[in-house]
Amino acid sequence: QVQLVESGGGLVQAGGSLRLSCVASGSIFSIDTMGWYRQAPGKQRELVARITSYTRYADSVKGRFTISRDNAEDTVYQQMIGLKPDDTVVYCCKAYGKVTRTADFDSWGQGTRVTVSS
Repeated sequence: QVQLVESGGGLVQAGGSLRLSCVASGSIFSIDTMGWYRQAPGKQRELVARITSYTRYADSVKGRFTISRDNAEDTVYQQMIGLKPDDTVVYCCKAYGKVTRTADFDSWGQGTRVTVSS
């Protein structure tokens, strides 16, 4: 079992910034991909950013969000600047990797809420 715990969400004014963190723990052999997703009420879950050997961002956050990773700490970060009210939602961390040389894991965190006031 691999658990993911997010932190760093909160209330911020439009134009402000927040830094989200997600720590993976448990039976981890290796982590291939870590990323952040969000899902607004009534909408499909969408990829915000993910990182493997490269990074990928949703068009709506390019230039404002930066994903980074500390492999030694099994942690992924998301620095968010220029926040907009449309960014208000719960952000969930996802990680994919291996618990042994042959067994994979695919885990989600519980999420951290970001609220951006106008």
